[in-house]
This record gives sequence, C-alpha cells and structure tokens, in this order.
Amino acid sequence: MDALQALRERRSIRKYETTALDRETVEKVVDTGRLAATGRGVEPWEFVVVSEAKMRKTLAEICEYGKFIAEAPICIVVLCRDTKYYLEDGSAATQNMLVAACALGLGSCWVAGDKKPYADKIVKLVGAPKDYKLVSLVALGYPAAGQPPQKAKRKLDDVLHWEQF
Repeated sequence: MDALQALRERRSIRKYETTALDRETVEKVVDTGRLAATGRGVEPWEFVVVSEAKMRKTLAEICEYGKFIAEAPICIVVLCRDTKYYLEDGSAATQNMLVAACALGLGSCWVAGDKKPYADKIVKLVGAPKDYKLVSLVALGYPAAGQPPQKAKRKLDDVLHWEQF
C-alpha cells in the first residue's frame, strides 16, 4: 500500500484477532516511529513493546479509554525524555506508526498518555526513568472482522484556506 492510500484508509481499530504478530513486523512499525520528524533533531523517544498478556491487561485496567489494549496482541508504549518539544516529537512518532500499521494490513489505535492522571504510573510500570513522559499507547494487531466503517471526515473545501483564514 502506498503512503497516501495508508493515510486515507487508516482508522482507529478497537477489536483485534488473537493472532500474534511476529517480531519483524512489530519492528517495522516501531522503526517508522524512530524515523519521525523531531524538533531540533533531538529524537527524545523510546518505545516499549508490550506483548505479555498480563502486562497488557494491567495497562488496559489503568487507561480509562484503552480497555481494548488487553485484547490487542501488542501495545507500544511511546515515551519521550522531557524536552521542549517532547509532545510534538512523540506525537509525530505515534502517527508514523499508525500509518505504517495500516500499510502493513494491521489495525492500531492511539490511546492518550500525556497529561493523563495515569501517565506517571505507566512510566513506572514499564521501568522508564522518571524524567520520561508518556506520550501515547498504541494498540496493534490484526483487525477483527465486523469493524464499524470509518467515520466521514470534513471535506477539503471546508478546512482549506489560501493566504488567509
């Protein structure tokens, strides 16, 4: 799948097959996060891949809107050193991984991390140093059948402005 098609077709998936993902596929997804744009070339990110069911269940219980993490075969915890642009950098890395997952035929869903009351608890749970911030958790796996269709997006003419708003 080319990049533009993946960007058009990517959507949040919250139901997954139980099929495990091989290490090479997961590394391909994470590698696109590593290659994201980064302010000042800092690259503050670190990625913790959680495949163990008990740990995913614990993460799901902590996250108010991420209960499906327990069912996804993989959860990628996106962390960044507390730098000036950590949130922008970590968000760019997260978005790259979401698009890569779609291009590889996988489903994914971004679960918020930054500024959530559970952020510090997850940082500690995955063993990251205290000066790291939780940016996101990415559920990853093969989409289960019967997913709802993608919601309609605003039309380009409604959001595009030339020269001035």
